[in-house]
Amino acid sequence: MSSPRRAPLSRERILRAAIKLADRQGLEALSMRKLATTLKVEAMSLYNHVANKDELLDGMVDTVIGEITLPTRDGDWKAALRARATSALAVMTVHPWAPMLILSRISAGPNMLGYIEATLATLREAGFTWFETDRAWNAMDNYIYAFTLQQQNFPVNPEEYASAAAGYLPMLPAHVYPYMHEMTARVADGSHDGTLDFSFGLELILDGLERLRSTRE
Repeated sequence: MSSPRRAPLSRERILRAAIKLADRQGLEALSMRKLATTLKVEAMSLYNHVANKDELLDGMVDTVIGEITLPTRDGDWKAALRARATSALAVMTVHPWAPMLILSRISAGPNMLGYIEATLATLREAGFTWFETDRAWNAMDNYIYAFTLQQQNFPVNPEEYASAAAGYLPMLPAHVYPYMHEMTARVADGSHDGTLDFSFGLELILDGLERLRSTRE
């Protein structure tokens, strides 16, 4: 019985394999040689589809950006940007290596360009000036990436917050650090979960943009 025929090597297949490898082992584990081994091909055959590792990384960024829901242009700009931000967080959580790679590279792939264009269009058509649009877009993305990185690198898991807070409480005497003591005590006794809340910060940004926009109406 013959073995199943493998799909022919292509740029898309290479990028998807590289993303899966980075998802499992981290970006630092990614090399052209290891990628070739994963695909069961010779390393040199990869270069027929990607010129070098830099092009591979750019392609990975653009592929991941293509997984994010684009903001719709149906008039409800806040809902559109909320959906975009929530989708971006979900994608960055699935691909934990992606935020730093995106921030460290200038990507001009079709997915990235479409992503930026749709975001700018949503803000401009909502009535924001070019200056405000640029600041708003960057403020939202800075929040998304920073939140993702904090979530990924926070040293305590959510289910451990209460016990960790209880352990820190003796280091926070109430007469010296009254507010830190009270907050930590609330996490320790379970009356406050202390978890990171993406929606809270996102709504602050969107509400602030709404107030800015309403001053001209």
